[in-house]
Amino acid sequence: MLFTVMGFWCLNYLTDTAGLAAAFAGTAVMMGKLWDAVTDPVMGYISDRTRSRWGRRRPYLLFGAVPMFLSMWLFFTAPGIENPILLTMWASLTLMLVNTASTVINIPYSSLTPELTGDYHERTSLNGYRFGCAVFGTIIGAAAVQPIVGLFRPEGTSRMELLSAQRTGYSFLGFILGAIMLITTLLTFWGTREQAHPKKDMPKERFFATYKAVFTNRPYLLLLLTYALHLCGITLLQGILIYYTKYIFKPEETISLFGAVLAQEQITTPAMLLLLLTAMLFIPVSVLVSKHIGKKLTYQICFVILASACLLIFTVGHFMGPVFFLAVMIYAGVGVGFSYVAPFAMVPDAIEYDAVKSGERKEGAYYGIWTFIAKVGQSLAVFISGLILDLGGYIADAVQSSGAITAIRIIVGPLPAIILAGALIVIQFYPLDEKTYREIIVQEKGM
Repeated sequence: MLFTVMGFWCLNYLTDTAGLAAAFAGTAVMMGKLWDAVTDPVMGYISDRTRSRWGRRRPYLLFGAVPMFLSMWLFFTAPGIENPILLTMWASLTLMLVNTASTVINIPYSSLTPELTGDYHERTSLNGYRFGCAVFGTIIGAAAVQPIVGLFRPEGTSRMELLSAQRTGYSFLGFILGAIMLITTLLTFWGTREQAHPKKDMPKERFFATYKAVFTNRPYLLLLLTYALHLCGITLLQGILIYYTKYIFKPEETISLFGAVLAQEQITTPAMLLLLLTAMLFIPVSVLVSKHIGKKLTYQICFVILASACLLIFTVGHFMGPVFFLAVMIYAGVGVGFSYVAPFAMVPDAIEYDAVKSGERKEGAYYGIWTFIAKVGQSLAVFISGLILDLGGYIADAVQSSGAITAIRIIVGPLPAIILAGALIVIQFYPLDEKTYREIIVQEKGM
């Protein structure tokens, strides 16, 4: 839910509600993520070396739940600061708080995955269930924003009244999303158990030696680079959808959907829902496909579908209209469905590769770098989007110039398509298949 609400709505919230220029908003997001260069690796290192009656990972779910709730509420409560430098500093600092709380929870949580099963196909199945459920959070993060913020729509129509109501709505949204995160994190703490590890499995290397080992794991590095490109491309697409539906289609255009007549500005939420519901349906399909053709090829299918969807929107979406756009969202949803499980089923295999070589289990260190690079990919996309919008002359809630329209179309089309094509090429060199993995497990048991 956090990933999705930030991917779809963060940039638009900062530009159209908090009042930041697009370039400043992108810079604030990037600054917030650069902080993760420190916190993510440190959290992974600490998590690997934690010993408690609750295990190595679960204590941090307990301790991180309340800070996650409070930081979400704070970030989405716009302060009404007019000075752009001070407002950028506020956005950067509150995003740092959100990212820190997310780090404390997410890295130990992700590190639980390889502890639950060592079976090659069961890891795919496990992550199929995980992301099948995660789609519900994704749908909330994408589709609930407009309805929740819209609860506070004022009776008047002045710019100041609309902005004030919008800020109140986003503050309420931050409270609701933060509360959901608080409850589900605590449920995960109480509902899971970690397997005990002998003391010999605990990492003994110091901080820099630990991460040196991580960055010499070739299968992991290839997967890491692929995932960073993957998230950068998909975040470009997600983050620009609200701008695309708001400014590309003509204001008088409407669409009939399930008996309701929607104006062009109301198309965003149905588009997101169609994308994510289709993705949810294709997550189990991707699990079955993976068992027949392998994880790598399954992952590559998502890049082909998503890149071609971006190019379809760019080339013909602006004159084919909203119905065609919604159809492309369904097609793109197939690609999103194929993107969820494969990378998270492949990471434990790459970690196991190192465990056999080193004799130590460093899941926290690996997931610390994984989470950091994922955030870098996401934040880089937001930064690039903000910069391109600013260069194109984007002005919030105004009739956009031809330069701004071109900027929006570039961000939704060729730019993510090129990045996703790069991910497709990089992952081709990933060497771990089922046969190789089984040989690793045999070697591990022999030790």
